[in-house]
Amino acid sequence: MPWTRQSVLRQYSGCHNLKRNEMKLVGPLQCSSTMTSPFKPEQARAPPALQLPTPPISQFKIALCQLLVTADKERNIAHARKAIEEAVEKGAKLVVLPEIWNSPYSSDSFPVYAEDIDAGGIASPSTVMLSEVSRALKITIVGGSIPERSGDKVYNTCCVFDTDGKLKAKHRKIHLFDIDIPGKITFKESKTLTAGETPTVVDTEVGRIGIGICYDIRFQELAMLYAARGVHLICYPGAFNTTTGPLHWELLQKARATDNQLYVATCSPAREATAGYVAWGHSSLIGPFGELLATTEHDEAIVIGEVDYSTIELRRSYLPLEKQRRGDLYQLMDFQRLNHR
Repeated sequence: MPWTRQSVLRQYSGCHNLKRNEMKLVGPLQCSSTMTSPFKPEQARAPPALQLPTPPISQFKIALCQLLVTADKERNIAHARKAIEEAVEKGAKLVVLPEIWNSPYSSDSFPVYAEDIDAGGIASPSTVMLSEVSRALKITIVGGSIPERSGDKVYNTCCVFDTDGKLKAKHRKIHLFDIDIPGKITFKESKTLTAGETPTVVDTEVGRIGIGICYDIRFQELAMLYAARGVHLICYPGAFNTTTGPLHWELLQKARATDNQLYVATCSPAREATAGYVAWGHSSLIGPFGELLATTEHDEAIVIGEVDYSTIELRRSYLPLEKQRRGDLYQLMDFQRLNHR
């Protein structure tokens, strides 16, 4: 039977008119009033989801440093360092910086301000500062993002430094921000940036963290992958704009946290109305039930939030989504883990 709209409607009608407890095959469709497929939650992740690890500490303060970014790179670096130091004075064990905090957010600026992170030293003054301050203050830093030069390519890259000052992970933005909303905003990161190829999960002194950058937050598959890898927290340095920010910024944060029952932290640049790209701001911490735990408006601010990982297991006991997944109907494939088993 050919698959036409009329044939599908006829098949649906035939199923709908069956009496209770009857089952009938109509064309290629089989209809039943009872579920014949067993629940197979263990098959909903391939490889299977990892158990949530026990973090070194389960309660701590996180700081989101919403910084005003200028065209003066040296000023931006010094300003970020001062903000990190202030955050630590407020008790933060984890500090998150904004997306592109050492450079104007502009496709033309990215190649000019790009640093060779792997070379270090004078080739990457931004990451040298992050390494120094994380080691000196014994804190974990999710270093927002900066333009990174690697060979003839430029990436939008987030560096994570642990309490010993060592670079623990480097996440290159996977989904590039190429949009066109007529009369509102047009931006194409792909004009000068190259997309990253690897999801990033890192074990730190403040738990297992997944990293995404701004536009990455729109792709729920990445967050689902991180949850399946046992992360406690996803950090999204991001610079949503004043068009999409009011509509989607908080909504997406809550969706990623609620769907995956974990913490989500975001950090934006502060708003500069005269800039070529105007950031929305509103850096926030979201809990595993979608609750807004800490936030700010659009001006410069250091947002301090309280993280308590014990609430993850508590919320998951309320809504045992992992045990209810229909592995017989759908599946998330983590190709990176599959290829490295």
